[in-house]
Amino acid sequence: MNLLAGLTFAQPWLLLPLALLPLLWWLLRATPPAPKRLGFPAVRLLFGLHPVEETPQRTPWWLLLLRLLVCALVILAFARPLLNAATTLSSQSPLLIVIDDGWSAAPDWRERQTALDIQLAEAERSGVPVRLLRSAPGAAGEAPSVSGSMTAAQARSQLAGMQPRPWPLDREAATEALSSLQGRDHQVIWASDGLDALGTAAFGRALAALGPVTELHPTTQDLPRLLRPPRDLDNGLLLVVERPEAAPSLPLTLRALRDDGREVGRTLVTFEEEASEASAVLELPLELRNAIARLSLIEERTAATTLLLDGRAQRLAVGLVEDEADAVAVQPLLSELHYVEQALAPFSVITRGSLEDLLERQLSVLVIPDRGALSPQEQRELDDFLEAGGLVLRFAGPRLAGSPDGFTPVPLRGGDRRLGGVMSWEEPVPVAPLTEGPFAGLIVPEEVTVDRQVLAEPSPELAERTWARLADGTPLVTASERGAGTLVLVHTTASPSWSNLALSGLFVELLRRVVETAKGLTPLIGDASLPPVASLDAFGQLREPSPSVLDLTAEAVAENAIGPRHPPGYYGNRDTRRAFNLESAVPRLLPMPEITGVSREVYSSEPAFELKPWLLSAALLLLLVDLMLALLLRGLLVRPVSAALLGLALLAVPQGKALAVDDGLAMEATRDTRLAFVETGNDEVDAISRVGLEGLSRMLNRRTAVETGPPIGVDLERDELAFFPLIYWPITAQQTGLSEAAAERVNAFLASGGTIFFDLRDPGGGGPASSATENLRRLTRQLEIPPLAPVPPEHVLTKAFYLMQDYPGRYNGGTLWVDTEGTVANDGVARVMIGANDWAAAWALDRAGRPHFAVIPGGERQREMAFRFGINLVLYSLTGNYKADQVHVPFILERLGQ
Repeated sequence: MNLLAGLTFAQPWLLLPLALLPLLWWLLRATPPAPKRLGFPAVRLLFGLHPVEETPQRTPWWLLLLRLLVCALVILAFARPLLNAATTLSSQSPLLIVIDDGWSAAPDWRERQTALDIQLAEAERSGVPVRLLRSAPGAAGEAPSVSGSMTAAQARSQLAGMQPRPWPLDREAATEALSSLQGRDHQVIWASDGLDALGTAAFGRALAALGPVTELHPTTQDLPRLLRPPRDLDNGLLLVVERPEAAPSLPLTLRALRDDGREVGRTLVTFEEEASEASAVLELPLELRNAIARLSLIEERTAATTLLLDGRAQRLAVGLVEDEADAVAVQPLLSELHYVEQALAPFSVITRGSLEDLLERQLSVLVIPDRGALSPQEQRELDDFLEAGGLVLRFAGPRLAGSPDGFTPVPLRGGDRRLGGVMSWEEPVPVAPLTEGPFAGLIVPEEVTVDRQVLAEPSPELAERTWARLADGTPLVTASERGAGTLVLVHTTASPSWSNLALSGLFVELLRRVVETAKGLTPLIGDASLPPVASLDAFGQLREPSPSVLDLTAEAVAENAIGPRHPPGYYGNRDTRRAFNLESAVPRLLPMPEITGVSREVYSSEPAFELKPWLLSAALLLLLVDLMLALLLRGLLVRPVSAALLGLALLAVPQGKALAVDDGLAMEATRDTRLAFVETGNDEVDAISRVGLEGLSRMLNRRTAVETGPPIGVDLERDELAFFPLIYWPITAQQTGLSEAAAERVNAFLASGGTIFFDLRDPGGGGPASSATENLRRLTRQLEIPPLAPVPPEHVLTKAFYLMQDYPGRYNGGTLWVDTEGTVANDGVARVMIGANDWAAAWALDRAGRPHFAVIPGGERQREMAFRFGINLVLYSLTGNYKADQVHVPFILERLGQ
């Protein structure tokens, strides 16, 4: 009953001839008319003779039934019966396909394309016209719009070329786009992301007004997730991941990467049962923490689970120069360093000590409270610190006023200026609005005033060196560049003795901006803008920004205007970049609510199974059986004829993929040249290996005379390896050691001329002490690995097809090691090669030729060189060491006239 429940017909009207089968039965069973009797005397001579062969008056009922069954199978076949076919379409009304193609579509984009392709296949069989509506804004900023009417085949072609967009949906604009269809009946299939958003309910009601709506959505476990910005802790980073609703427990792996793609660290983030938020602490030392450029989830790579970091996320090492009075102070509120430390602690790593001790440390900022004149030796040491790119922040006070030195951004007057008190006619002066320089844009509280200050001598450069002023125009903060560093002076104390600035939030913001200046960051305010450097796609990969991307402005940052004009990514320049992340535009994730008039189904990736070839094959088999029975009844069936008919019957059976199990591996490998990879048991690594070798095979077929079929995954414990010239073996920590039988099989493969290419997949280059190298040693302990050496400059691998000396993959810089013992069995080709550059990831392309992974640091030029190395590698393993034979070189040069 389940089989019949899933059976549908693409052309049911062709079943009408089945009604004629009873008539055909009656005609075939009808008795022919009796013969007319004519007298002929000589016929008496035949009386008494018995004929050897008799023809029955009627066809046997079982043979007749067999022939009617053949007719029925043919009729059923041409009606195109389908198993598990989509049954969403209920009429011949036009079909509207609505696709949520924002960032939230990336996790299950391929499943979504497959599910929609199944629906469009049904529309193609039914012959209904199709319209498309993408609910995310277009790449050039255009609002969502309904496409013109097209055939289902055209819609399938467009769907195959679609990619999700790395910004949120605009369901309000999509609702407006539906107004062009008002008054027309449609069937609607809504491929949703399963998330609630602004205008979702109104959009659902607008779809329901057009006709029956079927919403396809991911399961609860497959809903998109979101990575929030990390919070800085003393021992590391607190990482938080959100999901839309409570679901079963789910472990995820979050990793931190450098700017060049090398991994800094990783941690496990686990959603507890029925929890919608998970957190974990990534413990790293300060140096590694400051090197992080990107955080991402391994299991789900989208723009929402990839977080770009810039200098604002770094915690610089700041040194506070304390003198003996500060070191022995009993009351911390009397110490200037207490207020500075409290202000800097949330975003810096504080170290206290003498100036001599601090200059020996790796610090970025030195803070010097009020003190007397610096000695010439101290000034020279501080000059060296500034030349190296450091920042020195000084505070004025009675000591500096009493004995000023030349180590200030501007010349100072002796003494100080009192602005309030019993002996002064002047009132304390407030701080003027901050509109220029690094402090521009900060809000100045009205209650912040300055009672005393150290004045600067008037000079031509005073105005340009002033970062902040008092309301009367006198400088409050001055700065000047010295070498690669910056010297900053606050013309009042860091304690409340001369001003209440140290007690305000403005003091914290001023010091934060000073530290950001040490990082090379500049505030984005007013009319300032930052050009795009790199943009994130929906799958969390950095790409070259589109020409339609605009510069990032302060207004766009304030409004979190993630969209086509400002996609997530880096803005600024290669040296000082500002990260603009998608999470700023995404509120808390919520599941989509139930909408009246909208039926819901989960995405299905099971295409319809067409029975037509099987029915026609069965009909042909029955016809052959009918022929054999007819010959048998006539006594004409002999052994050669039986064998020939049996062979035809076997050829009539349609070939299916299920026929190839273990023997199929051998058949596939011997029919075509196939590249092979070792199945590691890690689904992600195996998928990368397969897609990577598919991309390399595509390049081989396009650029060379080699014709390769799809790559094959091999199980070292079970499969025969002798059919493959080259086996790619990615190394993972999860792989277990080889059994004795598997080790013997691999050793026999190497001894008989096969080549194994080990890929450590280590961003660090796979050094002798790396974990990847240790995993390799563990896995190959039972193998007969010959001596290895780095590839020499004149090795055949450098000239097998392309001339090259470097062998980059997804990473670059690792050493490629080759077997130094050439053998006759493999024509001098190295039996073992070992590298660490993750070549399969560099070769991995999708069906449209787009890469799956970024290559670092060389970009697409590095990917091209990775493909060239792959081509050299395959040709080297296939053709042997022929290019090393220099015997005929003199004759070739002579023939060329050289």
